[in-house]
Amino acid sequence: MAVQLNQAAVRYAQQLIKEGKFKNDSGHWREHNPDTAAENKYLAKHEIEEYAKWHLGEDTSLGEDAKGRYKFPFGDFNTVHRDGLLAAKERAAQQGYHDIERAADELEQALEKQVSK
Repeated sequence: MAVQLNQAAVRYAQQLIKEGKFKNDSGHWREHNPDTAAENKYLAKHEIEEYAKWHLGEDTSLGEDAKGRYKFPFGDFNTVHRDGLLAAKERAAQQGYHDIERAADELEQALEKQVSK
């Protein structure tokens, strides 16, 4: 598996955070993480490129149109979730994807900076 950082997703998350489109939640990502049905519903109305922007990693060994290519989700297709960033950071660290771990950490810090304004 060749998972790499999805730079477009990082830029998209930064933009959403700047626009205030985030939730400062913590510890309950499993409650906010879109399930398969929500993902499929989103894909029925959006292109795969839009879906990809909600994932910090992508497995380049899979085709660009494969939903499974996109890893480390951080939002609910509407807002960035702090707990999604925390989960992505933790999973990336466990799996040795340090560039994704750093990106998630930087996004979390940007979100926290916006919260403190």
